[in-house]
Amino acid sequence: METIRSGGAGDAAAVKNLTGPVTQEELLAIAGPGSVVSGEDLRSRYPGYFMSSIDARLLVRPSTTQQVSQILALCNERRQPLVVHGGVSGWVRATQTRPDEIILSMERMNAIEQIDVANRSAVVQAGVVLQTFQETVEKHGLCFPIDLGGRGSCQLGGNASTNAGGMRVIRYGMMREQVLGVEAVLPDGRIVSSMNSMLKNNTGYDLKQLFIGSEGTLGVITRLVLRIRENPRSCNTAMVAVPDMATVARLLRTIDAGLGGQLSAFELIDNDFFGVNTTEGRIRSPLADLSPFYVIIESLGADQERDAAMFEAVLADALESGLVSDAVIAGSERERAELWSIRETLEHVVSDFTPFYAFDVSLAVGEMEGYMRNVRGLLAERFPDGRIAFLGHVGDGNLHIAIGAGGPDDRHAVESCVYSPLTAIGGSISAEHGIGLEKKPWLHISRSEVEISVMRELKNLFDPHGILNPGKIFKEDAG
Repeated sequence: METIRSGGAGDAAAVKNLTGPVTQEELLAIAGPGSVVSGEDLRSRYPGYFMSSIDARLLVRPSTTQQVSQILALCNERRQPLVVHGGVSGWVRATQTRPDEIILSMERMNAIEQIDVANRSAVVQAGVVLQTFQETVEKHGLCFPIDLGGRGSCQLGGNASTNAGGMRVIRYGMMREQVLGVEAVLPDGRIVSSMNSMLKNNTGYDLKQLFIGSEGTLGVITRLVLRIRENPRSCNTAMVAVPDMATVARLLRTIDAGLGGQLSAFELIDNDFFGVNTTEGRIRSPLADLSPFYVIIESLGADQERDAAMFEAVLADALESGLVSDAVIAGSERERAELWSIRETLEHVVSDFTPFYAFDVSLAVGEMEGYMRNVRGLLAERFPDGRIAFLGHVGDGNLHIAIGAGGPDDRHAVESCVYSPLTAIGGSISAEHGIGLEKKPWLHISRSEVEISVMRELKNLFDPHGILNPGKIFKEDAG
């Protein structure tokens, strides 16, 4: 059932005649003792966080949807800008704040309210950490398939707000496919309750989709109904060496067909990224010889013995046909973790590539070889000493690009090397991280003028005063 209701006694009506900035005392009156952080205590909460400037006036930590409703109603009446924080693990500066803004942190809304084993669904608050949720549902023989490198800190509300992807999109889809229902608070304090728990519900507009992927600009997600799956009973993982991108594309089709629906990850690592992480003193290379590209292949199934035999047979065929020049299969969970560490460890490339830039683009698999060549060429022409590495969820068309080039004033030039080649091939400037501040100058590459105009109209309709995450996604604020 979808309902829209006011936040109760503390909603906009209660603050109608108030003027001036929202104060710490007012927020404490709504959210209770210990709920507000300011000054040095606020600045010290984000040590070493390099993706955003955290310079807000206050941080408030509500513990209920009603409190969120009252806070938003108050801020809306005062025209107080507000930025929602989850795990603050994004890469596009969508959580960046300014001195006049207030942070609405979801950290106290961290309850797993219900796990419905029969319906294979769960009701959670937005502040639940992804890894905590995964470990909880595993105790019931179930799994939540969204899996990210930041699983230990990112929150489910943030995963929904950014439509997170990760390693298993090729099999399970993105966060949008895992969300059955949403509860969200509009900027004026009204609560939209669309807590559907059914796979099929074709009754008019699907309101939850407006909030998924909107980066906290249309409303604040407070609770979710999530789809959970049966926990796989088998897992087989391998790393293979591949000579070129055209062969990577053929290998994907071969492996996917051969595994009969069990392919759950197909992760690309190029020689540059592989070399950074496997250099002396870092991670041990599992393969004897260097190769232009490497792919981590993982299957999830129901019978370990049978599935392992099928997995090995499919890889043997790939070796025999020349699609793969070398391969290693993980024989234990420790060996599996070691293979994945080569893909998931980012600290070395961040330190070695200076200044460091991270990109997240999407394009057709068949276009990847030409696109990568074009980006390398443009970067080498503009920055001859620059460094570049490609990796990503190539099974679903998502490439991540790490670049170290130029100086502090060269960001736009580096971004142009990455984004401009996407225009001709219909690619996306953001596969799974969103727009934030980082990518909004380039939104026109992936969205038409009409699409952007409609997005602005939605923003103005939901948030006419532009208080929620102002300045993100679009070049100018709404309102």
